[in-house]
Amino acid sequence: MAQAVSPPRRPLDAVPSPRGAEPSYTAPPAPRLVDSPVFVLSSVRSGSTLLRVLLNSHSRIRAPHEMHLRTLHVQLSREFTADAMRELQLDKDELEHLLWDRVLHLELTRSGKDVIVDKTPPNTLIWPRLHRCWPHARYILLLRHPGAVIASLTDRRTDPDHEAIHAEVLGYSEKLEAARQSLDTHVVRYEDLTAEPERVTRGLCDYLGVEWESGMLDYGTKDHGTFRPQLGDWSSTIRSGRIQPARSADGTTALPPRLAETARAWGYPVGAPPRH
Repeated sequence: MAQAVSPPRRPLDAVPSPRGAEPSYTAPPAPRLVDSPVFVLSSVRSGSTLLRVLLNSHSRIRAPHEMHLRTLHVQLSREFTADAMRELQLDKDELEHLLWDRVLHLELTRSGKDVIVDKTPPNTLIWPRLHRCWPHARYILLLRHPGAVIASLTDRRTDPDHEAIHAEVLGYSEKLEAARQSLDTHVVRYEDLTAEPERVTRGLCDYLGVEWESGMLDYGTKDHGTFRPQLGDWSSTIRSGRIQPARSADGTTALPPRLAETARAWGYPVGAPPRH
């Protein structure tokens, strides 16, 4: 009778190993609700908000404000939480991927559309992880002359730190170039988008598998949410509701060598290096 009501003794091989004794665990990818989202990879101050509102003006494309998925994190708050998730074939990264995927799916479902585009510029800095999360994702590379990006950032900031601005633009440019070399992307130059918006948006629609709509160019008549800091551009230019010419880079201004090399790779003219 005592043996019948007593809990069975745990065999020795069921005793948990000391923490840290096992190698780190990488969970396999779980199924995604959104199989092929679209990411705009760009530097800051490259016209990504203009591209967003043009795409969002399409009847089938939802391009919301910057969603900052990379700042959404999952906390495994107890020692045993990671072990519990591992039994479900999950780890912290994959739990975050599921969260990101659910956010995209919810926004897409609410919109009633069937293509979702995330245009958060810092996504450029984590594109390898986005590619790991969504192996079938599609990518639009939005390029702008690095000199024009530097000028825009310099104008936007009070008491600008020129060395820091150059480093920021270089960081984005190197990640963009790595993505251009590694991913199957559709490349758009901001200067072309503003000069020939119909031609460029037709190419985008072909890439995304949707019919081009002339209403995309009249984005000011559509609701794109609030234009405010941290969610995208909020300047009078984007609020005008009209596509305006891109500010060109000063061709006489020399770029740091690595930025100059990237600019040339993208087909942009670059000023001669300074003489010493």
